[in-house]
Amino acid sequence: MAQRPDLVLAAAATDPDDKTRLDEIVEAAMEHAGSSAAATTGTSLHALTERLDRGQKLGRIPEPYGADLKAYEKATAGIEWTAIETFRVLDGWKVAGTADRIGLLDGHLVIADIKTGSIDYPSKFALQLACYARSLPYDIITDSRGPAQTDLDLEHGLIVHLPAGTGRCQLYRVDIAKGWEACLLAKRVWDWRSVTGLLELTDDTTGVTPTLIDLAAAADSVEELRNLWRKAKAENALTDEFLAICEARHKQLQEESSQ
Repeated sequence: MAQRPDLVLAAAATDPDDKTRLDEIVEAAMEHAGSSAAATTGTSLHALTERLDRGQKLGRIPEPYGADLKAYEKATAGIEWTAIETFRVLDGWKVAGTADRIGLLDGHLVIADIKTGSIDYPSKFALQLACYARSLPYDIITDSRGPAQTDLDLEHGLIVHLPAGTGRCQLYRVDIAKGWEACLLAKRVWDWRSVTGLLELTDDTTGVTPTLIDLAAAADSVEELRNLWRKAKAENALTDEFLAICEARHKQLQEESSQ
């Protein structure tokens, strides 16, 4: 419950005699706790596969996760990992992330990702790996980028599915060419969402759209004045009259706050 303030509020707003609603809140809290445990398990199993691929000792692994690692080792035996947990950047899009693996499989250099949970929605994996495959390796400490890997397969990536606690591991080829098509579409949507000037305040009583000067004169806070100043600057409307109104209203707001 401490991690879910919304549930705390819901409990406070519930009639103490409403047992059904309280049971629902408790169930939601338990479900959240379970998802947290699953995340911890997945992160830990992921770390153990990294140690395994780096040739490091694992120590004692509690069951059933020892069986998971044996299955992982068997499933990936035919892959030569050439890069493990590499940070990569796609500069043109200002996005970055860590690719789990890059490796040689059937003569092809492929980008790979290890999934310890559900893979019911592969579309997001296709987008993720498509971005990684087109990104550059990046060293955070030296602030340097590695060369583009021109031999990296841009058609298909690899999902290593290691569902925690099942003792199973399976490899899936994922179409990252189609994933890149979706990335380009998502980028267009992303860019469109930053479009400004879609909303204008109108005077509810007269139907007249107030000017920036009108809005500045009626601003309710200094922050609102700052936003209007930014809007005026973007629209090349920082006139002497506008600036004078902003200065006067700013002074009024300060005087009002000190009273």
